Amino acid sequence: MPYVTAADGAQIFYQDLGTDGSPVVLSHGWPLNSDAWEAAALFLAEHGHRAIAHDRRGHGRSSRTWHGNEMDTYADDLATLLEELDLHDVTLVGHSTGGGEIVHYVGRHGTARVARLVLVSAVPPLMLRTDDNPDGLPVEVFDGIRAGERANRSQLYRDLADGPFFGHNRRGDVAQGFRDAFWLQSMACGHRAAYECIAAFSATDFRPDLEKVDVPTLVIHGDDDQIVPFDVGGKRSAELVEDAVLHVYEGGAHALPDTERDRLHADLLAFIDA
Repeated sequence: MPYVTAADGAQIFYQDLGTDGSPVVLSHGWPLNSDAWEAAALFLAEHGHRAIAHDRRGHGRSSRTWHGNEMDTYADDLATLLEELDLHDVTLVGHSTGGGEIVHYVGRHGTARVARLVLVSAVPPLMLRTDDNPDGLPVEVFDGIRAGERANRSQLYRDLADGPFFGHNRRGDVAQGFRDAFWLQSMACGHRAAYECIAAFSATDFRPDLEKVDVPTLVIHGDDDQIVPFDVGGKRSAELVEDAVLHVYEGGAHALPDTERDRLHADLLAFIDA
């Protein structure tokens, strides 16, 4: 299986579909892996692009390191992937936590290799409520996720899948297969990585990173996202990135790569090919 080796020796697994066309690198959400992007990767490869998706360290088939389960290392691992594969004119696409990873990559490594960004249901600018971020979510929300992770993470993932992640608690029509795949991928994440990543996606301040974005950016967010509320995430990110394009999916939940698959694929392709 294909891997790149991070600075500390961690093995980062990736999938690589298509050989021609401009590269698109897809970064997944918590606590999933690159399989979360399999439909989009196949679609993009079939439409003339090279689609690459990696498992974040601690997730899926990548090394389960004790240290490095935070955004600085995630961004540096992404830099290793782009450098080892010698990718240029890349479109970086990030869903949820993956959106934080790609903007933090820009903050730490710049946009020399990057042509454009796409943030899908993404965690930036800052999820956690702080004195200078009063509209964020209270720490008790994330403490509850941490408690569930420690007590019975399998049940936590079931509850997320059957509830707010897909919006199944409101829609009641999300396919069992999508929910089962979420649970299966989540259980393939290392326990420590999953636990520590909660702080990484909730408490990392991405506002300085967003200020450094100087490439075309598409922000896609559902207005019924119960994980990263629209007013906390997509709306504010679009305001902070100069000339960002914002697509609001009416009634859209958090798991847009599954629940709004056809629309998302069309929007990705149109933006990349523009």
